[in-house]
Amino acid sequence: MAIKERVGLVVSDKMQKTVVVAIENRAPHPKYGKIVVKTQRYKVHDEENKSKVGDRVRIQETRPLSKTKRWQITEILNTKATS
Repeated sequence: MAIKERVGLVVSDKMQKTVVVAIENRAPHPKYGKIVVKTQRYKVHDEENKSKVGDRVRIQETRPLSKTKRWQITEILNTKATS
């Protein structure tokens, strides 16, 4: 079985070693055809607390790490530019 990978945006980094990543799925409505945006939020393990809010990250499915944590960060793709 293949390991699932997703790319999403970090929306919260207030926990220790955990971030919340939002992944958008855009698909047309089956009947009306309008593009509908559905957002899924995942709790993701971040061992070194490197990612911050606004970063684009790649996450990978892993064994259960806690009650709600089943994903881990594999790489940080883009960092949010601080101004």
